[in-house]
Amino acid sequence: MNTITLTTPLTEQKAQSLSAGVHVLLSGILYTARDAAHKRLCSLINEGKELPITLQDQVLYYVGPTPARPGKPIGSAGPTTSCRMDAYSPLLMEKAGVRGMIGKGDRSRQVIDAMKKFGCVYFAAIGGAGALLAECITKADIVCYDDLGPEAIYKLEVVQFPVIVAIDTHGNSCFAKRYC
Repeated sequence: MNTITLTTPLTEQKAQSLSAGVHVLLSGILYTARDAAHKRLCSLINEGKELPITLQDQVLYYVGPTPARPGKPIGSAGPTTSCRMDAYSPLLMEKAGVRGMIGKGDRSRQVIDAMKKFGCVYFAAIGGAGALLAECITKADIVCYDDLGPEAIYKLEVVQFPVIVAIDTHGNSCFAKRYC
């Protein structure tokens, strides 16, 4: 099994070096964002307004974490189904510079085409393992949209967060089974 370690931010060069099927241990900063946050971010872009956070070369993790237990930075933090963000992802890649996404499940042809065009990679995290993934999160702070509760945008600090390159910047996909 080929496992590499990467530290965010995820530059275009780093993203281009990844191949579908490669296991990655991510360290650094991830930002959480689900449906409602995606909708707000894209509305701001469409209105020509500034985003509340800088997403250039950042990785978005599709998660709605549970409340933290005493002494822990976050509760269970497993990935959510990514296709719900497909309507928003191409715009965030093009206009905000999102370089990576983490979730579960396949992506639409539109998202894969945008990934190829803008040098973005899609990582899969293991669904159902939210409590284990939370052990890799050392800090979690809400940075915007706190009114959304668990769907607020969090800034996470992670250490060796395990993911798999599910779809690389060339469109090769683990979901096609010939790459993984």
